[in-house]
Amino acid sequence: MKHVICIPDGCADLPVPELDGYTPLEVAHTPVLDALAARATVGRAAVIPEGMSPGSDVGNMSILGFDPTEYHTGRAPIEVAAMGHTLRPDQTAFRCNLVVVRDGVMVDYAGANPTNEEGAAVIAGLQEALAGAHEGLEFLAGVGFRNALIAPEAWLDADCTPPHDLSGAPIVNPSGPAGGALTDLMESSKEVLAGFDLEANQIWLWGQGFQPRIPSFRDTHGVEAGLVTAVDLVRGIGVLSGMKICDIPGATGWYDTDYEGKRDVALAELKAGLDLFVIHVEATDEAGHAGDVAEKVEALENWDRRILADLLTGLDDLGPWRLLMLPDHATPLTTRTHTPDPVPYLLADSEVDGPGGTFTEAGVADREPIPGHHLVSRLLAP
Repeated sequence: MKHVICIPDGCADLPVPELDGYTPLEVAHTPVLDALAARATVGRAAVIPEGMSPGSDVGNMSILGFDPTEYHTGRAPIEVAAMGHTLRPDQTAFRCNLVVVRDGVMVDYAGANPTNEEGAAVIAGLQEALAGAHEGLEFLAGVGFRNALIAPEAWLDADCTPPHDLSGAPIVNPSGPAGGALTDLMESSKEVLAGFDLEANQIWLWGQGFQPRIPSFRDTHGVEAGLVTAVDLVRGIGVLSGMKICDIPGATGWYDTDYEGKRDVALAELKAGLDLFVIHVEATDEAGHAGDVAEKVEALENWDRRILADLLTGLDDLGPWRLLMLPDHATPLTTRTHTPDPVPYLLADSEVDGPGGTFTEAGVADREPIPGHHLVSRLLAP
C-alpha cells in the first residue's frame, strides 16, 4: 500500500463576493478532484488546535501527525532546521521576511517576491553590515523573501506580528522586553536594503522560538516517508522528523512552481521504496494573502490538471494506494490572512470506496471536526 498526502496550502476560504458568494474550491474546474471526492470519505479537520495561532507551522505539523500542543515551539526554529542549523539552548530563531513598507503601511509582506539569488545577496549584506553590532546574531538565507535570523535567547521575549497579518495595514512593531532591539534592527536594515535594486526595503522579524524536539516520523507512524516543498517551514518539519527531503529545481513557493515536477518526484520515490510521500504547494496560500481571486482558482485547477490527473494513474500502476488531501489552514481572500477554522479533508482508498461527497467548505460544513493530527493514523490504518 502506497500513501500520499496532498497539501494545497491555505486553499480553504470564505464566500467570495467576486465569485458570487462561492469559494475557490466551489468554482474551480477540478474534474479529477471532484470524481475522487465522489468515492472518498470527506469531512472537516481541526488542524489548528484551539488557542493556537493559525500558522502553517501549526497546521502542517498537525497534518503530519504531530500534535502541535505537544511539539510546537515556534515557527522560525523549524525553518532554521531546514537550513541545516541546530539551535543551542541559549539561542532563539526568528523568521526574517524581506518586506515592502511605505509610509508605515505593510505594502507587501513578500518583498515583491525576490528570487533566491536576490534574497541571498541581501542576507549576506545584512550579515556583513549588522551582525557585528550585536553579539550572537546570524542571518540565514532561505527561499526568496523567506529568510531567518539566529539571535540570543533573551530576544525571544517579544510580541511580534506576522507580516501577512498586516497586509495593506499600518505596521505594528515588536513590543515587550526585546521589542526595542528587534525594532532597532529592523530600522537599521533599511539602509542595507537601500543598496540593492529591489522593491523590498526592510526586514520583518517574527515567529521566534526554541529548537523543537519532534520525534521520528518512522518511529511514530511506522512507515518510511518523504516530501517535496519549496517552503523551509514544511521542509523543517520533515528534517526534524527524519523524512526524506526531495528537492526539485522548479519548486519556487510561488504561483509559477513546478507542479509536474512535484508529482513526478512523488511517484519516483514511492516506486523506489518509500511508503508515504507528501506533496506541498504554497500557491493557494500566497494567492489568499494577495487577495488574488483568479490566481487562487487557477492554483486549484493546476493541482487537478498538473498533479492529480497523472498522479492517480501513476499510483494505480504501483498497486493499492490511499490519498489524503487537505490544507494546513484557511487563507480567505476577503481577510488575506490565516484563520483557525476547521478545513475540508478528503481520504480516498483505491480499493474501498467511501460514502462520497464534495471537497468544499459547504460540502463538509455539517461534519464534526476531528483533530488534524489524527488523520495520518486513519490514512495508515490496516
